[in-house]
Amino acid sequence: MNKIKAAIVGYGNIGQFVLDALREAPDFEIAGVVRRSVANIPAELAAYKVVTNIDELGAVDVAILCTPSRECEKYAKEYLAKGINTVDSFDIHSLIPQLRRDLDDVAKANGKVAVISAGWDPGSDSVVRALMQAAAPKGITYTNFGPGMSMGHTVCVKSKPGVKNALSMTIPLGTGIHRRMVYVELEEGARLEDVAAAVKQDPYFASDETHVMAVKSVDEVKDMGHGVNMVRKGVSGITQNQRFEFNMSINNPALTAQILVSAARAAMRQAPGAYTMIEIPVINFLAGDRDELIAHLV
Repeated sequence: MNKIKAAIVGYGNIGQFVLDALREAPDFEIAGVVRRSVANIPAELAAYKVVTNIDELGAVDVAILCTPSRECEKYAKEYLAKGINTVDSFDIHSLIPQLRRDLDDVAKANGKVAVISAGWDPGSDSVVRALMQAAAPKGITYTNFGPGMSMGHTVCVKSKPGVKNALSMTIPLGTGIHRRMVYVELEEGARLEDVAAAVKQDPYFASDETHVMAVKSVDEVKDMGHGVNMVRKGVSGITQNQRFEFNMSINNPALTAQILVSAARAAMRQAPGAYTMIEIPVINFLAGDRDELIAHLV
């Protein structure tokens, strides 16, 4: 079996868990890790190539982008133009349709595949929402996140001037409404009022009730656990009161990483273009013989 050569781009919270998931995947080979610097390489990367430019890795089939969402488009366009498939966990929901259109043009022009927003939400939760709507075409689905740490929101806060470290917690209020509890370590001289204003104006936070508080140590309140509760109540045909519920409690970066690896596998099975997870057959995310998977899962 020719294994899929995957590069890990970025080695923060998600990148570390992607390494774990790739090690456990029977159909992948780790081509190497792309980082901003090759200084202070972690011990667990000693067996792999660590570079600052993906060209130094040689043949790469797919680049798994473990970068902040706002950097995904830049890297995806660069790698697609080099003839490398890409997957990312871009999580700014309102911007996903435009990203898909932009990357679709680049992917098709280079005969490659981009799978976007392939985390758990957006991502695997999107697939569950689609199945719920297929089961009850008329109705309302409520997605309730947390309580738990939001990685995308946390990275967003860390990027604001005056922030030394940060944590954004998502608190579900029910019926798809959330409160954002943001804890920040301030740099010397920074004002909490200025940081709070910058956070609340950002698209990540603009639609939700947001509270920003200064703490001495973010590490003392940090917990990477998260979860989701999704409920749809609707109509199947003309039959009312059909209700479906989906729950999970997770380690946030570990699940995101696993979905990214599964999406990297699916990318190798698609025609050129850009895709969200709901556009890809579910079986394409799974390792193993297709007939055996059908016999086991159907």
